[in-house]
Amino acid sequence: MAQHFLLSKAAKTLSLASIFTMKDADAEMAFRRVRWADTDGEPVCPHCGGVDAYDCRRLKGAPRFRCRACVKDFTITSGTLFASHKLPLRAYLAAIAIFCNEVKGKSALALSRDLNVSYKCAFVLLHKLREAMAAELKGRTVGGEGKVAEVDGGYFGGYVKPANRKEYRRDRRLHENQNGKRKAVVIIRERNGNSIPAVFKTEAQAIEFIKAHVAKGTVVNADSAAGWDPLHAKFEMKRVNHEEAYSMDGACTNWAEEFFSRMRRAEIGHHHHIAGQYLLRYAQEASWREDCRRVSNGEQASRLAGLAVKSGKSKEFTGYWQRHDA
Repeated sequence: MAQHFLLSKAAKTLSLASIFTMKDADAEMAFRRVRWADTDGEPVCPHCGGVDAYDCRRLKGAPRFRCRACVKDFTITSGTLFASHKLPLRAYLAAIAIFCNEVKGKSALALSRDLNVSYKCAFVLLHKLREAMAAELKGRTVGGEGKVAEVDGGYFGGYVKPANRKEYRRDRRLHENQNGKRKAVVIIRERNGNSIPAVFKTEAQAIEFIKAHVAKGTVVNADSAAGWDPLHAKFEMKRVNHEEAYSMDGACTNWAEEFFSRMRRAEIGHHHHIAGQYLLRYAQEASWREDCRRVSNGEQASRLAGLAVKSGKSKEFTGYWQRHDA
């Protein structure tokens, strides 16, 4: 039997020990090379794009630069997801590495213990990293001529506690016995390719989303749910009835089910509750992790750090606890 990728040497190219033993200057240079890769870490002004800047940090202060062209100050994290950061840069590098090392997710409570920060800080930081992951999925389409994509849906949230006595219990699968909070995560996944998640009230509402994100000529595999029937008008479809088999006549949704397996394990083992307004963020995280399942932890951390510094300031989580958005 072939060795699992996570057990191989190729999967482990970054250790937390190497980050925690970094000096401040090393962490600063690591961030600079990620932020300004085109100039090998030399600062580029985010205001005017000038490349002539000098160090103007205060004594024992955080790194700060001043552009000679527009005479404006900026830092390594100005205009990024880490803008106005309070923690040392080394802590953010460690947070990214810890987040990538957990293949099924990382809870905010556990990260707060790892970094000795408050739960609020860890919660916002993790959601900012999920926001960076989502930036990579934006505008993505899958499939193409001769390629195969799978679509499937899974329901999350809206738990209804059963009554204590048997005679008072109701069938919670029926719409009238639900609380209205249950939502469907729909995944489109290309075989040997990337995936795109979305959240809807029901699977049937995802039809237009699927049509917009699956390229023409793609062979689409789906289960026998009636909600997927309208897809026959645009794509060559292969359907499988899961009451009879997991795969039949070349049709299966195993790649899509792998995504839901990862997301369910994250829900049960780490987060315990992924629903409501942030359900899509958790789905996008699971999608990113599934697409990167054969990428080393060092490359994942570098990739995520690059996304974080290029995504701009967070629209959802800047000033989250101060309710600035409200």
